[in-house]
Amino acid sequence: MKTESKIKHIAIIMDGNRRWAKEHNLPSAAGHKKGVSSLRDTVRACDELGIKYLTVYAFSTENWKRSEEEVNFLMNLVALTLKNELDDMHKEGVKITFIGDRAKLSEQLINVMNNAQEKTANNSGVNLQIAFNYGSRNEITRAVKSIIEKGYTPEEITEDVISKHLYTSDIPDPDILIRTGGEKRISNYLLWQIAYSEIIVTDEYWPEFDRCSLIKCIEEFERRQRRYGK
Repeated sequence: MKTESKIKHIAIIMDGNRRWAKEHNLPSAAGHKKGVSSLRDTVRACDELGIKYLTVYAFSTENWKRSEEEVNFLMNLVALTLKNELDDMHKEGVKITFIGDRAKLSEQLINVMNNAQEKTANNSGVNLQIAFNYGSRNEITRAVKSIIEKGYTPEEITEDVISKHLYTSDIPDPDILIRTGGEKRISNYLLWQIAYSEIIVTDEYWPEFDRCSLIKCIEEFERRQRRYGK
């Protein structure tokens, strides 16, 4: 039975796929594939727990620095995963959107992404935002350029105006930012949006993350007192 949650939005940095694969004497590709299963389980857990928004960091603007082989694999994995999982996610009511810069992506991948968005646009379940070729500095720079192009005067530019020009303009800011894999850094992810998010770092690698892991993070969040600078 689905429940209502006071948590509206969880953002996740899905870190540790390659380290998990290395520790299991597997190629990096195996870690990324296992990570897809973790994402599927997490989306379903959010649905069960009444969490409306989930934003995941799938590919950063800095990830182009990885080997050409791994970059190509990740591009193909996204396309293949969407083709294989889209019907099931659609039936489960998941609404899929992508945030990030599409300029460097192939036309084929963009078409797959657009198809996923269009097919699930009217769904009312979990809103899954996939940050792909995303970087927060890039997003904020893009927003500033858009504001200038629209002719705003300096006096008209407010925090609300900037927020409305970000990729996430129509969704609430994250209540929680979860980073798997034990690293304690933000990695250029949702810098504007997480100003008052609770940050939870777990040592589990992303392929190990499951429903129980998510619940532990939520329980940690509920033990904290959010002050919003007060």
